[in-house]
Amino acid sequence: MQIGRSEDRLQASLGDVTRLLQKHRVLDALIHRQEGSRRDLLENLQHRQNLAELHARLRTLHPADLAFILEALPLDDRSLVWSQTPTGLKGEVLVEVAEGVRRSLVEELPHAGLVGALRALDADDLAYLKDAVPDDVWHEASRSLDAGDQTFLRTAVAYPEASIGHLMSGEVADVRESGTLQDAIDDLRRRGALPDHTDRLFVVDVRHVLRGAIPLADLLHHDPHAPVAEVMTTDLIAFRPDEPIDAAVKAFERYDLISAPVIDDRGKLLGRLSVDVVMDWVRAEADRRALELAGLRGDEDLFAPVMDSARNRWPWLMVNLLTAFVASRVIGLFEHTIEQLVALATLMPIVASVGGNTGNQTVALVVRGLALDQIQAGNARYLVRKEVFVSLLNGVLWGLLVGLFALAIYRSAPLGLVMSVAVLLNLLVAALVGIGVPLVLQRTGRDPARGSSVLLTFITDSMGFLLFLGLAQVFLL
Repeated sequence: MQIGRSEDRLQASLGDVTRLLQKHRVLDALIHRQEGSRRDLLENLQHRQNLAELHARLRTLHPADLAFILEALPLDDRSLVWSQTPTGLKGEVLVEVAEGVRRSLVEELPHAGLVGALRALDADDLAYLKDAVPDDVWHEASRSLDAGDQTFLRTAVAYPEASIGHLMSGEVADVRESGTLQDAIDDLRRRGALPDHTDRLFVVDVRHVLRGAIPLADLLHHDPHAPVAEVMTTDLIAFRPDEPIDAAVKAFERYDLISAPVIDDRGKLLGRLSVDVVMDWVRAEADRRALELAGLRGDEDLFAPVMDSARNRWPWLMVNLLTAFVASRVIGLFEHTIEQLVALATLMPIVASVGGNTGNQTVALVVRGLALDQIQAGNARYLVRKEVFVSLLNGVLWGLLVGLFALAIYRSAPLGLVMSVAVLLNLLVAALVGIGVPLVLQRTGRDPARGSSVLLTFITDSMGFLLFLGLAQVFLL
């Protein structure tokens, strides 16, 4: 048994695979310099030793570690490692790997190879991969499940991808309400291993309606002859399958849940949601939002082909270009003003920059508040007032500082006053936009994190230029 920090072991595994790939490239280059029987001998040596060593090393890796390694490799190396990955591991790796990388790995597998990889998975994982593989492959692989798992699989995939029903597990440890704790223990022993992340047993009646739960600790501490109904707790957090997974994420974080039951409208136990699924969803959403804040599609592969990566960045680059043209035309309206007072050209980026930074801070707070359901109709007006007063305070403070800077550099009190007022007004604009844009995006059914920063930058830049140059034209010329 090896004991050590997970990050150290992960980096060591990546280093081992990288060294084997480097060894493969060196030997491959040597082979191509040889001719005739000598080349055949070296090629045979390569396949029998180096690739066999790589295959053996990959067999020892956890599927999550192997997924990380594949994500960290350029395309050629990734393809070689994927070809040497044991078939029994490939299905689990597809579950763990990022969406963009998963797409390229699926494309590399032939029909039979992909079916073989999926057949090693249980119903939960097959439901998760439903939209990631061709329909004919998925249906062929699902036929290897028993009748009960196939029924659960059809139920799970009928729910939307981001719903609790789509991500729930059919592996549930449940016991009858009418029995004793000893009956429950005997029943569990007959079933074999408990499902992963089982922290309690769910109690059901003869109609499979959820009645309560028994923590595993209580199962061990109480008298085995005690009735289940007397020991179980009825204070449960349960979910409906059509609820969004975001609702479960908040509940798991708030109540420190490890697992939770999923029930239908009649209270029947359909499955359960476990903490590993919730954490995987949180991580994937965090990655997606981080990329979308920069205008990137959330599933882009870091080592994707150049054209694919470039095409992924075109939409928001086009939006940025259009907004930049609008901002430049705002400046163009005041060309005569700038010609007469050149100092304006050096000072106006400051006004736009301060507004953009303030707006981004407000956007971050509002998006976080929306994600945590902290912003409701009843408190939105208070939030607007609070952010306006914060902007007024910051506008007075930093506007005065910027105005004094302009006064010291250009020896012009009117210019310093115009600078101070422009900063103050642009901070107010930034606060209102920082609140309004995410709220409007959410109200229209869009992700508040996507596009907020682009729209904010456009508005604060344009308004910063307009306010500063407009005030300068009125009061300085």
